Amino acid sequence: MKKIISGFSLLFVAGISFAQTNLSTNENYVYSKTCMDGDCNKKSESVQYFDGLGRPIQSVAIKATPLGRDVVLPVEYDAKGRQAKNYFPVPQNGSQNGALYADPLANAPSAGYGNEKIYTEKKYDVLFAGRVNQVVPAGNTWSQKPVNIGYGTNNDNEVRKYTVTTSWVDGRTETTIAQPVFYSANQLGKNTVTDPDGNMSMEFKNGKGETILVRKNDGSRNADTYYLYNEYGQLTYVIPPLAVSTAAPDQTILDNLCYQYRYDGLGRLVEKKVPGKGWEYMIYDQQDRLVATQDANLRQKGQWLYTKYDQFGRVAITGISTGSARATEQYLADLQGSNNVTRIPTVMFNRQGMDVYYGNPEGSYPKSPTWVALLSINYYDTYPAYSFNPPFPSSVLGKPVISDTGNAPVNTKAMPTLSLVKNIEDDNWTKNYAYYDAKGRLISTYAINHLGGYTRTETELDFAGVTQQSKVYHKRLNTDTEKVIAQSFDFDNQNRVIRHRHQVDSKPVEILSENTYNELSQITNKKVGNGLESMDYQYDIRGALIKINDPAALGNKLFGYELKYQNPAYTNIAPGKSNGNISEIDWKSASDGVLKRYSYTYDALNRLKDAVYTEPNTTNPYNNYYNEYATYDLNGNIKTLKRNAFPVTGTTATQVDDLVYQYTGNRLDKVIENALNDTGYEGGNNTIDYDLNGNMINMKDKGIQTIGYNVLDLQNQLSISVTNAAGKVSTTNINHIYGAGGTKLRKTSVQQAYMGLPRIQTTDYLDGFQYTNIDDGQGCLTCKTESAYEEQAYRKVIGPVIPGGPKWTLDFIPTAEGFYSFTENRYIYQYKDHLGNVRVSFARNSAGAPEITGTNNYYPFGLNHIGGGKSPFSNYHSYKFGGKELQETGMYDFGARMYMPDLGRWGVIDPMAEAMRRYSPYNYAFNNPISFIDPDGMAPMHQFAMISDARPDTTSGWTNPGWLGRGTSDGINYGATLGSGGGGSVYESEYGTVYTGSEARDAFSALISGGDPTPRPKNKKTNFLQRIGNFFSGLVGKGNAAIAATLHRTIEVGEAARLTTAEYYIGARAGIGIAGASIGAATLGAILMPTMMKDAEYNWTRDLPLDVPITTGDINRNSILLYRGVSSKAKGSMYFEAMQGVAIPGGFRQVATTFGPHRDMELHAGGDNLSIWTSWTSDINVARDFATGNAFYTNGVPGIIMSKTFTTGQAVPNPFTSSESEWLVPGVTYGAKVQYVLPRSK
Repeated sequence: MKKIISGFSLLFVAGISFAQTNLSTNENYVYSKTCMDGDCNKKSESVQYFDGLGRPIQSVAIKATPLGRDVVLPVEYDAKGRQAKNYFPVPQNGSQNGALYADPLANAPSAGYGNEKIYTEKKYDVLFAGRVNQVVPAGNTWSQKPVNIGYGTNNDNEVRKYTVTTSWVDGRTETTIAQPVFYSANQLGKNTVTDPDGNMSMEFKNGKGETILVRKNDGSRNADTYYLYNEYGQLTYVIPPLAVSTAAPDQTILDNLCYQYRYDGLGRLVEKKVPGKGWEYMIYDQQDRLVATQDANLRQKGQWLYTKYDQFGRVAITGISTGSARATEQYLADLQGSNNVTRIPTVMFNRQGMDVYYGNPEGSYPKSPTWVALLSINYYDTYPAYSFNPPFPSSVLGKPVISDTGNAPVNTKAMPTLSLVKNIEDDNWTKNYAYYDAKGRLISTYAINHLGGYTRTETELDFAGVTQQSKVYHKRLNTDTEKVIAQSFDFDNQNRVIRHRHQVDSKPVEILSENTYNELSQITNKKVGNGLESMDYQYDIRGALIKINDPAALGNKLFGYELKYQNPAYTNIAPGKSNGNISEIDWKSASDGVLKRYSYTYDALNRLKDAVYTEPNTTNPYNNYYNEYATYDLNGNIKTLKRNAFPVTGTTATQVDDLVYQYTGNRLDKVIENALNDTGYEGGNNTIDYDLNGNMINMKDKGIQTIGYNVLDLQNQLSISVTNAAGKVSTTNINHIYGAGGTKLRKTSVQQAYMGLPRIQTTDYLDGFQYTNIDDGQGCLTCKTESAYEEQAYRKVIGPVIPGGPKWTLDFIPTAEGFYSFTENRYIYQYKDHLGNVRVSFARNSAGAPEITGTNNYYPFGLNHIGGGKSPFSNYHSYKFGGKELQETGMYDFGARMYMPDLGRWGVIDPMAEAMRRYSPYNYAFNNPISFIDPDGMAPMHQFAMISDARPDTTSGWTNPGWLGRGTSDGINYGATLGSGGGGSVYESEYGTVYTGSEARDAFSALISGGDPTPRPKNKKTNFLQRIGNFFSGLVGKGNAAIAATLHRTIEVGEAARLTTAEYYIGARAGIGIAGASIGAATLGAILMPTMMKDAEYNWTRDLPLDVPITTGDINRNSILLYRGVSSKAKGSMYFEAMQGVAIPGGFRQVATTFGPHRDMELHAGGDNLSIWTSWTSDINVARDFATGNAFYTNGVPGIIMSKTFTTGQAVPNPFTSSESEWLVPGVTYGAKVQYVLPRSK
């Protein structure tokens, strides 16, 4: 039998002695040691102490700081046993080797906190002991502005009551809305949250706990979002603010502005409509798996996107088929029984030039007569016998590779092995292979690109799974000369990245970065380019980055940047903000030496209103050169936008834009330009048209006559026609090729002037390697059109003339600190701001000194400053706002959508619009582009969540162990015990639902975000792009997967990652699709490195604006909160593991046996727990019964309720124990939240 690979920390309990530790044996404790090398000389140790009631009282991370000192998290309780104060971790003066500290707070001043208040405080209701009335932030200044929480009931005439009536049509619900009346007083519960700046939000719930209304106010009007439910408790309508009136919305308003949902008799969501987009249909099989989807564009063609699964529920095949009405297709799917395809050793059929090693195509939906095209094929367990298979590597960097031999003690059973991804626009394929070491960790990938070349990655992982070095071997064509990219890393005692080396081919090794940390594990200095430039970082008490160098005293540095929250200099323009919004930003570049400043004001919905530009140290500081002003409707659609620019003559700013936006619903119909200025937005007052999916299909103001889209709603064809003053017409046609996972592979631009030969430029995006071929008769490497973008903001870079006509040129590859330019034969380093916008690019000149190669200054919504100075546009210079590539159209390619910075909005509906239904699905970054980004065009994300939420949460006091640089490896959270039982908890009491810690923060944030805090359609499945987008995305986790989606543009080649078997397996089970981003984030040209490298901002900490939190409601709609009850009388070490938030399958404890754990759910339900599963439940009362012993014997013992949110596929329901609402989770689970419970009194 195959051995199951598992890795977890060693858990120890009181009464056992350990070398080199000094544990306080007079206290209860749990000691944890994680070995980072084979002999455990390098290790991570922690101990958590408990009082007599089993409550945590102190957590000690032993020798965890850069200087090897202890980090202590003290825990205090008030007289009622509540944890009212949540402290930051405090580094000590030295190490006591695990002993309990008598006064850990005494060292706070010298630890870097000074005399600041280092705890958040919850103030409780006098009458209701578990109810929080106020949250006081940490920090002396920040604590002056608390968050206030109120509770009550509704008043008369305060909340409209919508009544719906359901009928059944073709086996699904259809709901009509009656004219609304008002709820009478005291019928609804009302929670009110007032943020530190006085902005108020309310949530109203009925007796069933259903959210009826979320109310905010923009300063003059209520912004109400209503949620309507049918008789079965299903969410049927969401009415956003712009659609709310005294009357029930008619069908036009519903279609243009509202969210509509329909369900079948099994309660599954089968039809939905996002505002401005046609109806979308869903088909399920008898195993409740989503097997087909159809949007309005596909319906026009009579086509469906389908998914076939194997017997383990893993995505096997995806493609396009023909079909008829939804009810008919559902009937056909129901006929298929188990509806699985089966892996076979021989070829079953061939489609689009690809052999398929899966059987039973006619016994699964849809059957072959309806197939139009395959899009992806995924293989697991073994490698199919394709003729194009590369040689199997017996070893990688000296480590053996496991094979798919069935009788081998360790093999690839249950692991993804090969993913085949077809191009959408043609029938070429990308083939992605994955190879593993003896511990089941991904250590090599091999991707054969659609042109026949390849990208092979090799990674050396240490004992703990941390990347020590990586190599990338790449060819565009198989006949090309191979390029080799090598990287290596140095780490400190807790695996903080100290040094990052990079090498291209046999060129000299470059030290990309060297990091210096303080005792809070914040990066305080980073030297890049073998010491070419030194970057200093400063933080405030919350851990928020406030300075990159010092713009007021730049010295010989190239760039300085400062963010201000409560302390702006120009309070006459913009007041300080205490709710997390940025009030002022200063910056200076050595390219002009001018200190620049933006001052920001916001409305009560945290939308940016005014951005006022000044130059403080000049004779005319209030010059207003680059001001930007915006107003909005209640949905967040921009109504007006005004923009200034550098004066053409004199010193008075020129208004270049005075735009008025006209809408139908959320769709932008026309932009009226009143500035009468030919710079800024092009103007033209032309009508904008859309397809059935709500995609913009022209933009004639920019000369874009047509825009075409593929099945993933990605732009794949544009036709541009521009007429000059003499009436001569020039045309540009742009075509894109995408892999079925959404990765852009090629762009071809054909430009035809009114005379002469056409100019053809082709760009290939291959795993981070970017190539260009230009055929214009002269061979210019980097010439670009200026027909559609704002030429007053950019200057093209003319490259060298290449004799002998056009040829393919490798332009550059991204690195962790910028790019390596093959055309310039040198490393390009970059300063980026807190949003990832490229500010200054620089390189080493021939004299060995730094020289600036490009400077970018941006308006808030992303357009480069017009006039004054011009930013380069070409090659790597085209990667600017958000680090994304500027297109010939003036739009930025964010991956899932193209962004228009001159208009401040997208031209395509947000694929995740239902995660933020209060906002227009075309809005950019919640209209707060100073604090939010959209890393891949799918959904906004706060600046401090770009990689992970690795910060102390100073609203709730929750401490994320990833802070202090501890991070995770192989799924093990090195700092788990710092979390004091995790980030918070949710539990039921006689007073109702009680939220503590981070759960309170999340609940309050969701409440006032407008992001739908509670209601969401049942049975929402992973959308097709998610399933087809990234076969291996589970390998690197959510944060890196998001980056992977756009890696063909900006990812570093050869970045390293820590990847685990469990993550790999779970990712595949989740059905996240295929290697559209090239073997998850693995092939990208290399492997991502989710350790604390990149820029310092990835370890920033701070409060978030309560209006728009990191997760705005439904963003994790494909997730479920599960509970696990563990009794204090549980066998073996289960209870002590539960105290750590760890759950280990019983089958993983069979270390001494020759047989491995089983996977049989029925056996597991019958009591044979020697399986790969741990048991969880969606019912907290069931978990409580198990925790207090009621499930086994007399109800009379204390226990633990663990809770954790799992995404779809990470947990699977057990059909054999439905009475217990049991869900099964494969492998070891870490990081669950812990709640100690006592038996209920009888």
